[in-house]
Amino acid sequence: MKETQLSFLEAAEKKRVVNVASVPQRSPFRYPGGKTWLVPIIRRWLRNLTQKPREFFEPFAGGGIVALTVACEALAEHVTMVELDEDVASVWQVILNGDAEWLAERIVEFEISVESVKAELAREPRNLREKAFQTILKNRVYHGGILAPGSGLTKNGENGKGIRSRWYPQTLQKRILNIAVHRERIRFTQGDGLTCISANADRKDAVFFIDPPYTAAGKMAGKRLYKYNELDHCRLFSLTRKISGEFIMTYDNADGVRELARRHGFAVTEIPMKNTHHATMFELLISKEKLQI
Repeated sequence: MKETQLSFLEAAEKKRVVNVASVPQRSPFRYPGGKTWLVPIIRRWLRNLTQKPREFFEPFAGGGIVALTVACEALAEHVTMVELDEDVASVWQVILNGDAEWLAERIVEFEISVESVKAELAREPRNLREKAFQTILKNRVYHGGILAPGSGLTKNGENGKGIRSRWYPQTLQKRILNIAVHRERIRFTQGDGLTCISANADRKDAVFFIDPPYTAAGKMAGKRLYKYNELDHCRLFSLTRKISGEFIMTYDNADGVRELARRHGFAVTEIPMKNTHHATMFELLISKEKLQI
């Protein structure tokens, strides 16, 4: 290799903060800790592999923007999304298992007001479809899109629009129906991300994008944002070490995380991004050393 040739992640590190407005918004969720800003890097990573992956795994799918991008842009032959949260899972199950049109139509028909939202969320959902609709509704009208216990209706919202500020029914309809177009390429499982990694680690034809809740090294953000925030991070790193194919794992920029990566022989790269307050900060991409172009 020429001395001037940079590894993929070294090159990515030198790039500016990604303008998320330039990335297609494919997810129906506004998700805390979403990875829209990482999409261009994931694209370059996958396109520079020697072969297109047969399977792309996202074991902590959440809002799923990375997995959706991979599926919609055919960056892998097939995509598997895994999510433990049963509310978030209900949305993916409904969209990918044949009820996308129902969900999209329910969103468009819903006349939003504080009264209608409270009445809808006070009802016990009778089936998975109703649970999915209530989850999307909560995600769009709760403060910060947070679905974890203790969250509640936003008061002011953007430009004083209150609960209407993030309710875009036609946009949500379009995103949901577009996902459904690609559903033959996507499999969703409601379950544990660690189990997914363990069961598929020996697959040389698979790659993993691993974005766990940020609760390592004493960080509290994940505890506030996610219903299922407890995770054995040491076990996650040990399982990731067994992956035969390639992977990228994302973490917050913490000394404890760096130490875990060092102990397992992983490469660490700082990537600039902007938080919800538009301040530039760095997150960590953790990977094997042999990512290069």
